[in-house]
Amino acid sequence: MDQSTPRREPRGSRRLPLSALQQYMVVTGAYWAFTLTDGALRMLVVFHFHQLGYSTLEIAALFLFYEFFGILTNLTGGWLGARFGLRLTLWAGMVLQIVALLMLVPVSASWPRLASVAYVMAAQALSGIAKDLNKMSAKSAIKTVVPQVPGEEQQSEQRLFRWVAILTGSKNALKGVGFFLGGVLLASLGFAGSVAALAAGLAIALLATLVLPGEIGRMKQKPGFASVFSKSEGINVLSLARFFLFGARDVWFVVALPVFLEATLGWRFWEVGGFLGLWVIGYGIVQGSAPALRRAWGQTAPPGPAAVQFWSALLTAIPALIAVALWREVAHPGVAIVVGLAAFGVVFAMNSSIHSYLVLAYADSESVSLNVGFYYMANAAGRLLGTLLSGGVYLLGGMQACLWCSALLVGLSYLSSRRLPAPGREAASPA
Repeated sequence: MDQSTPRREPRGSRRLPLSALQQYMVVTGAYWAFTLTDGALRMLVVFHFHQLGYSTLEIAALFLFYEFFGILTNLTGGWLGARFGLRLTLWAGMVLQIVALLMLVPVSASWPRLASVAYVMAAQALSGIAKDLNKMSAKSAIKTVVPQVPGEEQQSEQRLFRWVAILTGSKNALKGVGFFLGGVLLASLGFAGSVAALAAGLAIALLATLVLPGEIGRMKQKPGFASVFSKSEGINVLSLARFFLFGARDVWFVVALPVFLEATLGWRFWEVGGFLGLWVIGYGIVQGSAPALRRAWGQTAPPGPAAVQFWSALLTAIPALIAVALWREVAHPGVAIVVGLAAFGVVFAMNSSIHSYLVLAYADSESVSLNVGFYYMANAAGRLLGTLLSGGVYLLGGMQACLWCSALLVGLSYLSSRRLPAPGREAASPA
């Protein structure tokens, strides 16, 4: 027995990278399955209620609770993950999404409009809670499972950047598939059949996560609730930049763009869903390829604040140029939107990928879910702002007004990012 003991520990150590990879694959697979339902549900709600004659502002209202409860979830979800483990929060997110989907099965065009809006907002509130529990759990788990090799800090940070980019990029690519799936399901199964099918698929994915260990992301010392508010300068500044960045995307992407393509350009529902799906797939591919693209450009060190500032400054010009193209009629509106959206997607993807890495670079492994939860609270707040503006601004000023609003918000994101410290300059602490 004495002779066998020292042989078992090194053998277990050699298995750790494989164990970490297995955990990463299970978490990523659950995130993929959830993302498919989330993307499909968004298109189903937008198209179904636009088809029923709802205005863009009324459709935007359907997503208000989705985004608002996402803010609350990120604020408290990181604390729950730190106290009880990320496996529990991942499960809770998937179960709540299944409940939200099943709630939408009986929704009927015969319901009074006010009752229908209130009911769908309640279901969307559950979906918003579910989405951000799932996202926080998946992204926090990476920090805990990526192997950290003593003496090889830069290689470890590059590995973290690569794994984060793969998770985030693949998730967004599948969200694009979800957009397309939502359009196809609505055309083939109808609204009720579509949400029931999505619920069944997610229930199967939930079973695969039962193998995860319970200690992922759980802090050794139980944090108090006050620890949900970040004390890290890097996390706080990055969160402010993220708030403006995602507001800038959603102000024209969430409601205004699909309605503009369908109502102004005459695209059919499946064409709008397919186009937006392809855009998000391309966006996800760029996001996942960000580390390789940086290496191809000769940038071998992990990205820092200067990279965020560069991509934010470049992104500011794109929605403004699309708005000018629509105003001056330099091209067909469809061409201006398609080309401009492609450029916006590439630059936004690079910026978002570096953001997703930096939040983990600023966070420490012990309190990662707290820091990530606070950061994605700002992300959800930006989406809420963008969703509100997307419906209201489009109703008042059309697509051009939404694009100018987007340019303003990206500019504010750039100005915020100028205050970012270098990773490692400070220690992110939950207390």
